[in-house]
Amino acid sequence: MNQPLVPPSVLVIFGASGDLTSRKLMPALAELIDRGFLSPQFSVVGVARTEMSDDDFRNRMATAVEGSPESWSSATARFRYITGEYNSPDTFARLKEILNELEVSMGGLCNRLYYFAAPPSTFPTLVQSLGAAGLNQPTTAGGFVRVIIEKPYGRDTKSAADLDGIVHAVFDETQVYRIDHYLGKETVQNLLALRFANLIFEPLWNRQFVDHVEVTVSESLGVGHRGGFYEEAGALRDIVQNHVMQVLALVLMEAPVRMDANGIRNEKVKALQSVVSFAEHDLEHRVVRGQYSEGLSEGEKVVGYRNEEGVAPASDTETYVAMRLTVDNWRWAGVPIYVRTGKRLPKRLTEVVMHFRPVPHLAFGQKLSKKLEPNSLIVRIQPDSGISLRFGAKIPGQAFAVRTTSMDFDYDEQFTEEDLDGYERLLLDALLGDQTLFIRSDEVAEAWRIVTPLLNGFADPDFPLALYPAGTWGPAEADAMLQRDGRKWRQP
Repeated sequence: MNQPLVPPSVLVIFGASGDLTSRKLMPALAELIDRGFLSPQFSVVGVARTEMSDDDFRNRMATAVEGSPESWSSATARFRYITGEYNSPDTFARLKEILNELEVSMGGLCNRLYYFAAPPSTFPTLVQSLGAAGLNQPTTAGGFVRVIIEKPYGRDTKSAADLDGIVHAVFDETQVYRIDHYLGKETVQNLLALRFANLIFEPLWNRQFVDHVEVTVSESLGVGHRGGFYEEAGALRDIVQNHVMQVLALVLMEAPVRMDANGIRNEKVKALQSVVSFAEHDLEHRVVRGQYSEGLSEGEKVVGYRNEEGVAPASDTETYVAMRLTVDNWRWAGVPIYVRTGKRLPKRLTEVVMHFRPVPHLAFGQKLSKKLEPNSLIVRIQPDSGISLRFGAKIPGQAFAVRTTSMDFDYDEQFTEEDLDGYERLLLDALLGDQTLFIRSDEVAEAWRIVTPLLNGFADPDFPLALYPAGTWGPAEADAMLQRDGRKWRQP
């Protein structure tokens, strides 16, 4: 099979001395190079404040990939590095000089992809500095110029809009790739195939048959050494505004006219526009804010959030959020959407559960069907990608007793093809100019519209903060929120 080959290109990484570059970007590039996706002339230019020479950077990036193939060593020999401040014209004059050198070595064409792996506070400066240096437009030889911007994109509705204004003053929207690595996961994309390639699911994917929808994004780890970052972000900014909203949009959206970037992203925006904003008086009834205390995680005793490194002793930052969303459109009117995310929960897990309505009349009687639950469809995004359909079946024996059982599809067992992980796929798509799995400007705005009222509510010192022991599925208040509706969380 012919592999798509990216034309001669340069990836410029701002924040190249950081953890994201060595832990995620370099292994992804090594895989793309080893599998022949990238041109043999592909190069990387690292830019950061940390003092390093070209050779220092090359050695550091070469060793960042364990068991790297020979092709990776050859590739890193072409890497370059610039030490400089992001607001210094000298930094960008040097970058322009190096890009011109690489353009000559590539035969006169130098496609450029800028990656913002630096702190979010530097994004406006980076954009403006690129524009001031004239690095936002192709050279006379042509080629593309694109920019990948990491999350978080803003801190609330206003700051995201302000950042958009700065970005669009320098780059056209077609040049901007807002990245969320969740969208690079095969099972997230498989939601589209599950819904729109199968007649048996889509006709049931609506308020007539679905009782409620449940989205869980859980992590077993605590904040570790990221306490300082988490104090600024919290679960709302770190997970809900991006990962959760992206998955939710794919669950709620209508079928696109075409399976391309515009078609899919148009429908995702419409889906998020239909999510009803939280009213201030209703927050405490529809939202639970939680924080983990000490407890047992995976059999080991762990400290509470307030005792983590870099965390204030009296911090009220949320490590857990549960909420009840409503959607105001024809398909989902009256169907509650329950979302929860948290750290120090029992396991690392991302899943979407469609809970279907019970049958209108159960002829078996309560005694024979006490182990029977309404049908549900479980889409597992991580770590064990797959789909489970929960349905009723007769228990072997003389009595006609029925209980719930599962029909399971395991992604890894079914498909033997070697796939790309999140960063590999998204880097390749950006280099190929495919924006399908990246977030558009209006999509960011809608996600912040949904989350910002919660941020404002959490800023009130009187807003309740529910503690939950590490290693449990969250505070009792989250269970009570569903119990008031006559429902309960699924326990994976």
